[in-house]
Amino acid sequence: MKRSIMIQGTGSHVGKSVLVCALCRILKQDGLRVAPFKAQNMALNSFVTKDGREMGRAQVAQAEAAGIEPAIEMNPILLKPTSDRGSQVVIMGQPIGNMTAREYYQKKNKFISIIKEAYDTLRNQFDVIVIEGAGSPAEINLKDGDIVNMGMAEMASAPVLLVTDIDRGGAFAWIVGTLELLTESERNRVAGVVFNKFRGDKNILKPGLDMLEERIRKPIVGVIPYLHQLHIDDEDSVSLETISGKKADVPHNNTVDVAVIQLPRISNFTDFAIFRHEKDIKIRFVDRAHDVGNPDLLIIPGTKNTIGDLLFLMDQGIADEVVRLSGQGAMIMGICGGYQMLGQEIHDPHHVESRHKDIQGLGLLPTITTFAREKQTYQVKAHMLGHENLFHADDEISGYEIHMGETTYNGHNPVKPFARITERAGERVDILDGCVSADGNIIGTYIHGVFDNDGFRFNLIQHLRKKKGQTPSSGNLIEFKRIKEQKYDELADIVRRNIDLDMIYKILDTL
Repeated sequence: MKRSIMIQGTGSHVGKSVLVCALCRILKQDGLRVAPFKAQNMALNSFVTKDGREMGRAQVAQAEAAGIEPAIEMNPILLKPTSDRGSQVVIMGQPIGNMTAREYYQKKNKFISIIKEAYDTLRNQFDVIVIEGAGSPAEINLKDGDIVNMGMAEMASAPVLLVTDIDRGGAFAWIVGTLELLTESERNRVAGVVFNKFRGDKNILKPGLDMLEERIRKPIVGVIPYLHQLHIDDEDSVSLETISGKKADVPHNNTVDVAVIQLPRISNFTDFAIFRHEKDIKIRFVDRAHDVGNPDLLIIPGTKNTIGDLLFLMDQGIADEVVRLSGQGAMIMGICGGYQMLGQEIHDPHHVESRHKDIQGLGLLPTITTFAREKQTYQVKAHMLGHENLFHADDEISGYEIHMGETTYNGHNPVKPFARITERAGERVDILDGCVSADGNIIGTYIHGVFDNDGFRFNLIQHLRKKKGQTPSSGNLIEFKRIKEQKYDELADIVRRNIDLDMIYKILDTL
């Protein structure tokens, strides 16, 4: 029998993605073939599949937890915000253009057949589909034509677990209010409630849970504790709020200070997650000039709006700090949009991103970027090239590209590219990527996920320690993939201990 269960929330960032991830790993451990599904994501943290299509990062983590290859059917619609009122709309991994919120909601009913086909494809391949909702099912202004919460649950005939974040306070009212705003048939679909992010003594909580069960006539299926330092990939940059150390505190002498600029439209912020697991590395996200300080490595990350975020750097004085650090010999890396910003000029002749046709970059690399109408999305393999003033990394680099722009050298022969791409989307190629300054301190690349490569990251950190006058580490490489697998198992173990799995299996068989 093909079954499904849906995780909906009383609001955004209550832990839906992480609970789906946990259930995917638990069901896999129990011998079931399981896959995640989310009809519509709104996120800037995305990933490129093997066939070059773009999907939300949370579903990638969930697929990894399920032990399967991420596939675009797991996230048929991805909305990538370009402004406060509009998004790039990505359907089955391919962008179809930018739309305002009004334009999208007028057209979204046309996407129902696409969502259903994607879901049916997964349902025919797996024993269980764990579906994730978005935001809250009680957004009464969005309920007509809903395709991601109760509308999706009905399409899949899926029972629903309603998750709330008790750490924020008001969770009991949030649950009751959400159920009150649902129709009778929607309430009947809710099979149980999960409290997430609980801190404290469950015995003190129990009287409230008993009263709630009596009022709503639905079981409390679990109370999940607040998960510290678990670091499961998220799709929402709201999760950056949980990262401490924004300010430019003076680091320990034996600590390497890595600062990432938190751009307003930062994308693929999980590029830097692995640094949290490295010993004696301090990773912090900064969005004010005053907090930049004097890091050993400053990273300008990817962005969905390079020109808009470059103007933000200039307006906030952060651009001046970047230039200051470059003059002091600090190491600066730009990834994708950050690489584009490090160049001399950015051109947008078709107004792909902005009303600005031309803008000056930070001028730290001899490059010019021109935006095209077509997006490039590839999984890639590459080798870092040799550089006189930089470290060597002989291991193959794996990652992916997501960018609209083409970057060329400004009147210079490409004698200092960062890497040579040898494979794109499974095909052999010979393409130069990125740029490195003559002194080796400024690096730009289009390759997302470059820091996830253990050999590259190890040699980078050793280089930073050497520049800082520290003794190079004699420790072993931290294996990124092994850490991820360990974290999925830890998550599954915590949720197993704090949720009624017998009830979950009964719920799976109810509808």
